[in-house]
Amino acid sequence: MRRVSLFVFFVATFFFVSFVPATRAQNNAAWLDPYRANAQKLIAAATADQFAWDRLAEITDTFGQRLSGSENLNRAIAWAQEAMKKDGLENVHAERVMVPRWVRGSESLEIVNPPQHNVPLLGLGGSVATPPAGIEADVLVVSSGDELTKRAAEAKGKIVLFNVPFTNYGETVQYRSGGASMAAKVGAVAALVRAVGPTGLRTTHTGGMNYTDGVAKIPTAAIPAEDANRIQRLVARGINVRLRLKMEAKFEADVESFNVVGEIKGSEKPDEIVVVGGHFDSWDPGMGASDDAVGCVVTWEAARLMKKLNIRPKRTVRVVLFTNEENGTRGGNGYRDAHSSEAAKHVLAVEADSGVFAPARLGFSGSDVARKTISDIMTLLTPLGMQQLQGGGGGADIGPIAQLGKVPMLAYEGDSTKYFTIHHTPADTVERIDPKEVSNAAAALSAVIYVVADMPQALAR
Repeated sequence: MRRVSLFVFFVATFFFVSFVPATRAQNNAAWLDPYRANAQKLIAAATADQFAWDRLAEITDTFGQRLSGSENLNRAIAWAQEAMKKDGLENVHAERVMVPRWVRGSESLEIVNPPQHNVPLLGLGGSVATPPAGIEADVLVVSSGDELTKRAAEAKGKIVLFNVPFTNYGETVQYRSGGASMAAKVGAVAALVRAVGPTGLRTTHTGGMNYTDGVAKIPTAAIPAEDANRIQRLVARGINVRLRLKMEAKFEADVESFNVVGEIKGSEKPDEIVVVGGHFDSWDPGMGASDDAVGCVVTWEAARLMKKLNIRPKRTVRVVLFTNEENGTRGGNGYRDAHSSEAAKHVLAVEADSGVFAPARLGFSGSDVARKTISDIMTLLTPLGMQQLQGGGGGADIGPIAQLGKVPMLAYEGDSTKYFTIHHTPADTVERIDPKEVSNAAAALSAVIYVVADMPQALAR
């Protein structure tokens, strides 16, 4: 009899434990019921056509690369204001920011020994120029900073090539940003880096670099992985490889630029703000489609679709197309400075600056209570196949205001391998992006942004 009782007890306990979490999950998500209809409308509208992709194509086709301080970016900023007004957004305006103006100029690299061969390259943003006649020197190939330190005696008067295979962006980008000063410290006359990303189709990869104070400034550029490997193989065979590098890069005086702002004004709590956006500037070799015109478009879509569907949440949804993320982050810092008095009134900051390639994810940074709320909201994204919330929400442009106001952050992040294959390269064009992936990103962001902006209570800090 005792065995039967124990059996009944264990069976009852099993079913209770199995049943309760599901019931609780359902009860916890019940608070979403008032938002389901509008969230479904937003998702349906975003995925009904390829409006977002068409807008992305219009931006990249019409304005091309949008390097800070360029006429292309100025024209794109003017266009964006008019487009926001046509969309029916409110309080559309531009906020002035002074930005650096780096000019690439002509540049070239060739192998002069063994037989002459031109090598594709892109100067790194912020680099100094070579002398007008260029720099001709033998190459020293290293695979890491540690190897350069060990071979420091060989580096004097050489062009150092960092042939560092791509692992992930955070680890590998250090050679792009700091390689020139590493090489200069040991007497090198120039520095080259292997493109920071998975091997593409002989694509070069530009991006920002920084000089260390007190260290000589030497010119620096990136070359394709294929060419870096070829040079390394030649050296490994005992061949003395000699290069000639020419670069005209220079900085000019800071120039005027703007963050573009448009809003859906909140119906009950207009002073509480959900800020969303991406950066409108880009590097100059490609069209800046994935980095980051698409991020601007899919966050902008949240406000456009709300206006189109006559959905007005309780809080203000503010779209910001930030300027100068790529070589200065003046736009994000400028937004913080212009809105410092209302920093604490920001309830969520959302950025899309990692592409939209599937499989995509949402990353969040904030309190455990806020994370639970966002996780609940993500159950609305089941039709998009995006239910699992990840960590790591943030971004260079929303970071300053979020830090000042202690604001939770959300980031839309596409597949990193696909993204970094074209990142900062001539291949960053709209053809690489699937219209469905753009629509899905717009749908996911629209639904989440709407609910956070319309909840009775602000997202927990």
